[in-house]
Order: sequence, then C-alpha cells, then structure tokens
Amino acid sequence: MAESNRDLTLVTTLLILLQLCRMVSCTTITRNLTIRDGDSLISVGEIFELGFVSPKNSTLRYVGIWYKNIDPRTIVWVANRETPLSDHNGALKIADDGNLVVVNGQNNTVWSTNVHPKLNNTVAGLLETGDLVLYSDSDRDTKYWESFNNPTDTFLPGMRVRVNPSMGENRAFVPWKSETDPSPGRYSMGIDPLGAIEIVIWEGETRKWRSGPWNSAIFTGVPDMFRVTNYIHGFKLSSPPDPDGSVFFTYVPSNKDDLLRFRIRFDGIVEQLIWNRDARNWTSLQVKPSKECEKYNRCGNYSVCNDSKDFDSGKCSCIYGFEPAYRNQWNKGNFSGGCKRRVSLNCSQSRFAKKVDGFRVLKGMKVPDFGSVVSVNNSETCKDVCLRDCSCNAYEVVPGIGCMIWTRDLVDMEHFEYGGNNVNIRLAASEIGGKKEIWIIVFSIVGAFMLGLCCLCIWVLWKFRKRVKDILWNKEDNALLDIRENRDYSVKSLSSLNEVLMGDQVDTPDLPTFSFHSVASATGGFSEENKLGQGGFGTVYKGNFSEGREMAVKRLSGKSMQGLDEFKNEILLIAKLQHRNLVRLLGCCIENNEKILIYEYMPNNSLDRFLFDESKRMSLEWRKRWDIIGGIARGLLYLHRDSRLKIIHRDLKASNILLDKEMKPKISDFGMARIFNYRQDQANTIRVVGTYGYMAPEYAMEGMFSEKSDVYSFGVLILEIVSGSKNVSFRGSEHRSLIGYAWNLWSQGKTKELIDPTIKEIRDVNEAIRCIHVGMLCTQDSVIHRPNMGSVLLMLESQTSHLPRPRQPTFHSFLNFGEIVEGKEVATVNDITLTTVVGR
Repeated sequence: MAESNRDLTLVTTLLILLQLCRMVSCTTITRNLTIRDGDSLISVGEIFELGFVSPKNSTLRYVGIWYKNIDPRTIVWVANRETPLSDHNGALKIADDGNLVVVNGQNNTVWSTNVHPKLNNTVAGLLETGDLVLYSDSDRDTKYWESFNNPTDTFLPGMRVRVNPSMGENRAFVPWKSETDPSPGRYSMGIDPLGAIEIVIWEGETRKWRSGPWNSAIFTGVPDMFRVTNYIHGFKLSSPPDPDGSVFFTYVPSNKDDLLRFRIRFDGIVEQLIWNRDARNWTSLQVKPSKECEKYNRCGNYSVCNDSKDFDSGKCSCIYGFEPAYRNQWNKGNFSGGCKRRVSLNCSQSRFAKKVDGFRVLKGMKVPDFGSVVSVNNSETCKDVCLRDCSCNAYEVVPGIGCMIWTRDLVDMEHFEYGGNNVNIRLAASEIGGKKEIWIIVFSIVGAFMLGLCCLCIWVLWKFRKRVKDILWNKEDNALLDIRENRDYSVKSLSSLNEVLMGDQVDTPDLPTFSFHSVASATGGFSEENKLGQGGFGTVYKGNFSEGREMAVKRLSGKSMQGLDEFKNEILLIAKLQHRNLVRLLGCCIENNEKILIYEYMPNNSLDRFLFDESKRMSLEWRKRWDIIGGIARGLLYLHRDSRLKIIHRDLKASNILLDKEMKPKISDFGMARIFNYRQDQANTIRVVGTYGYMAPEYAMEGMFSEKSDVYSFGVLILEIVSGSKNVSFRGSEHRSLIGYAWNLWSQGKTKELIDPTIKEIRDVNEAIRCIHVGMLCTQDSVIHRPNMGSVLLMLESQTSHLPRPRQPTFHSFLNFGEIVEGKEVATVNDITLTTVVGR
C-alpha cells in the first residue's frame, strides 16, 4: 500500500511539474519535461523564446526560436522547416536515444538533432544568445548539438561560421522559400574559403553577390566598411585554428545591449538589422546587394562597373587594353558578353625580349573574384610571380592578405568612390608603350621643363617690378608705420623658412613668403582699425594686398620666443592640407624677429562671435547651425582619416571655427596640432595645452591625446551650437557644465529644452535632438565609449541608424582645475608636471 502511494505521489508530482511548465514556461527540456504545442522554452534573460509557431497566413506548425518581447514576432530559427505539422498535437522532447526530436500526434518523429550522445542523459536549453543546445546533464560543458551550428536564415551575434579550405564552401544560411514558407529557398549564403576568404550569396550554383576578400579587419568589397562604423565593424576571425584546420567567423556588436541580426531574405538579399527601441521596429543598417554594380559580374569579364555613372552613358566600361567582345550587344546595353584583349600577351620573362608584358594599375577597386594568395620569396616580388605564370592576368599586394594573383578571367570588378584596393592588370607591351612612346614621353618632359622655366623667369620679373613699385609707393605715404629704417625690403628667400624649421623631420612645404614691408603696408601698419582679434599666440589683422586681395594676417610676438613651436606647427601642417572645411594658409613672413602667417580672409570672423552674442545669435537659424556642425565634422574626419597626414588638432573650439561669406565653417589654428602615423592610436605629452571646457578628461589629467580627444571637443561644440550657450557658462551652477546640464535634461526626457530659444523655426526638432544625443556620446568620459569621427558623421547624416545610450558624465570638462581669466585667452604651457592643466 505504501509503495502504491509513493507511485501515486510521483505521478502527481510529474503532472504538477508538467502543468507548471505549461503555465510559466520551462527553462530546459528533460526526459520528464516535454514542450508541447502551447508551451514555450525561454532563455534566462527572457530575450529569446522557443515553441511552436505558425508563419503569417499559414496554419502549419513549426518549432522555432523568436525574440520574446518583440512584436511583430521575429523568427530567427526553425527546426522542422521541411516537415511541418498540420495540427496542434506536436511536441518537442528528449527521445530515448538522447536526441532532441519533434514528434507529431501519433508520436512519429518528423525532425531530430540526429547525433550520437555517449550517454542518453541529455537535456536541452535555450541560451541567452538564442542558441538551442543539447548537452549532457552530468557535464554541461559537453555539447552534442547546437542550433548555432545548424542555422536557417539568420546570423546572430555569438554564432561561429566555420571556415576551412579543405572542406570548401560553407553554405551555412538558407533563406525561407517565401515570406510565409520556412522551407529552404533557392538562395544560400556562406563562406568561400578558397583563395582569400569572402562571404558569397548563391542562387543554386550561380554567384549573386560577394563581399570581397577579408583582410583581417574588413571585407574589402564592402566600401562602407572603409568608413569604420560601429555597426559593421564587429567581425572577427578566430585564431589559432582547430586541429582540423578550421577557423570561425564571429560577430560582436560594439554595444552589447543592441539587438542585432543578419538575415538573408527569400529574394536573395542580405540585411543587417538593429532593433530600434524608441520606434519599436527593426532598422536596416546594411542591405546587399543594394546597387546595380553590387550584382555579381554586372558588366561581364574584364570590365569595371561604376555606380557613379548614369545608365545612359553606361555604368560598364572595359579595362584599358580591352574592348567589348560583342560590340553590337554592348552598344545596346547588354554587357553580359564582357570584354576581350585587344593585343595578346607575349608571356616572356626575358629582359632581352623585344616585347615584354607590362602592367597598368586600376585604383579604388573591388578586386576580381577567384584570386589566389601566393607566397613570395625574398628574391622576387608579387609582380615577378605573376610574370612567371603565363596564365596570370593581374596581381596585387593586398594589405592584410598579401600577394594575390588572378589566373582566371577577371570577373566582378567594381570601382568605389572611396576605399577599395589597387589591381595591376597585365597588358601586352604595345598597350603599355614601346620605344616610340618613351621618346614621346622624354620630349614631353623636356618641353614641360622649358615652359616652366620661362614661366619662372616671367614671375621673377613681375615680382621685381612689383617690389620696386611698393618701395616707391611707401616713400610717398608717411601715414604708414615708419618702417623706412628697416633697409631690407626684399622678399625673404625660402632659406629663412628652412632655418626656422631646421631639425623638423617633416618636408619643408613649398609656401610663398612675404616681405615684412608688404605685410605692414597691407595692414595699415598693423593699425587698430584693421585688427580682427587676438588669440593666445598672436594678433590677427585684416590685410588688403595688391590686386584687391583680402587676407588675414596673424602676427606673433617679435621679441619673445613664445609661440615659435606653434608657428612652426602651422607651417608644417596646414600648408599641406587641402579641404573646404579647413582654413587655407597662403604664406608667411619671417624677417628678423617677426613671425607672421597669412591666411585666407573670413568675412564673418569666428563662430563664437555669432554664437555667444545675443544680437547676432538670432541670425544663426537652424539650417545654418546644422550645416556648420556637418562642415566641422567633415573637416575633422579629413584630418583624422583622409588627409595625407593624420592630424590631431588638440584645440578645437568655437573661436577656432571661422566662417566664410556664405557662413561655411573652416577649422583654423593648428598651432597645437600633432601628426600621427596611421598605425598610431594615441600619444602622451607633459605639455598639456588647451582650452578650458573643451579638453578631454584623459588629456587634461594624464596628457594622453588621440582622435577621441578631438571627438570630445567636437561634442562640446555640438552642444554649444545647438544650445547657444558656452560650456563654461554653467561653472558654479549645480550642473557645473553644459555637458552636465544636457545629461540632466536628456535623462528626464526634456532634451528639447536645451535647444536655443532664439531659433525661430526648426522644421525637424528630432534633428536637433539627434545632434544633442551625438554630442553627449562624443563627450563620454571614457575614450572607449566615444565614437570616432567616421561613426559621428554617419550618426548625424543617417536618420535611420540607432544611437547608443550615453553614460552619465562625471568629470564635466574639468572646470575645477585652475582658473579662467575672464575676457582674455591665456596661452601658457606646462613642461614640468601633469598635475596642472594649462588653459587658454
């Protein structure tokens, strides 16, 4: 009787557990706990849920995984996609052999994990990442099967995609057949590991799109990745390889709180999506292929596709040395036939051969498909390897990959407006140029030299005539500064500039020099009426030079060595930079103790003259402020990434933003700037010089500066431009700074109150709020939490991209360090210790 009661109690307990599972959902599946249609399995953090589901407009039942709290339901994995159930009598359970199976109402298996566990004491659980795992109950580290290793159409962060050249293509992801049918479609997406690793989309056996080779940092055929944005830079390749030679691709979001996924749609399009918590929808970050030229081999063999061209003029063009294979079809817009060589290759390696093949470089390219990575000996180059192989059509040393050669037809080539790689195309000698062409080149060079020499002589005579005219004019005008005691009226030669720059490792720029006399004449003897302003290292005057040219003249102290380093810095840096949002340095003057810089004249002076003046600020309507923010961002991005030199400005502030006659911004004052090489991330200094309210915490406290230091200053600028208030104007208040005030408003949902009330019309308030959000992200205390300028520009210009949540600021621009001299900028440096911050 007692034994019967125990059995009854056990059965009752199991029934209670099963009923409880139905009511509150299970966390694991065991021998005694089965997921029936209507039950669900939920991950510990309640991000993902597993259960039976019917797609839209369908009554068929599938076991799937979806995001638990997202509506509409987003399915990321399906088990029995080829064998759906027609009723609600199905179940997901652990079978007697330890496998996880889906059974119908007759207990017949319609889907199984189909593995061979060593023991049948298995359990299944749904992890926080969305991975369904079958593992040993006694040893949770022993995994027999994972849904991440058997995906359907979705790639989630944390998944590992196998890459193994000996195993060949890994078509890991197969989309649904349609939007309402989870059965396998005709497309697939995965990794092609042969040659250089790349992602490929196939339609059957036909390639539809490819990412270009992986170079250990980015996929080189995706130009957006050259811009370095947070949402596409999360791919990693594992190292070292597994015993079987396999490595794995993974993806880790820059913000672990973001819900990100990659999905190949039923139409063969792959999307990168992020969940927008504010809008409660999925926002698309990337869509491939999205342009005509991204379609695989759009223009045929040996041709280049360029999306910047119009279809009328043709997006397709043959590579130099090639011509359309089928001219009539090509002229009608049918480019599928591609191109063919005009002249066959000679394939001779001998230096004494009459005709030796050569190469012509194509720049900014998506490299052709089916390239081979080859090793190069010390005694040869990649070019030698290609010339040695008669079937080699092109070569290139791709950074991060090495020497690549192409022995098959050159296919799927695309020209990028930014980014890309070079490709050296092999051509016959006659296409490169023989002896006749060499003589033409020689005569052309000699002719150009003679022409240049004549122009130089004419220029020297003109300068001499102008010099004499200026001297005579000066003797007749006694109202000017009395500079007649200075008898050296000649234009200083570049040797004076070289003397000032002596010892610097940067090449001396080819910068025009002005005489002190001509500068003094142009500024009315440096009169007060021509004075534009005064900075930490000099006074700026307006100069009216010959032929009506207006320029800005910055005169440093003639008797003191203060500012000499800054003077040299400006000459070395800004003279080499060319960008519409950087002020142009037009020349300099170095005579005796005088050190003068000549800039292009900005009629509207500096941004702070408008922004912090009650009467002028009203003229800065929102569209102008938006353009100013964008212009400064583009100028900074050029300094950090696109210029010939990688420049860290270190003193970005409103007074160093000049405005031209159209109110377009130009970054000025490069006296504090530093040059980085492109492998350098940061540097430190014991000479901490900057401006209170704009200095990043790590720079002010530790002397560490990097691109992110400029990003911090730019963030302060954004907040000042949107609010019309100085960052330091909050000193002494409870907020301590504009940054702290912005955070308090943002955290209370009152961000709109920060917008300058003098802005009469602002059509899109969300645009201003977005700027404030970006400004707070730029002024994060920690360097790692700040975006780079590429990401900043993307966040500003893309209204759809999701913005990370900023963290509460702590340091508030270090307003408690030192004192600020009101009404005047102070320029001093600290060469002894890092405990004192020097302000300007």
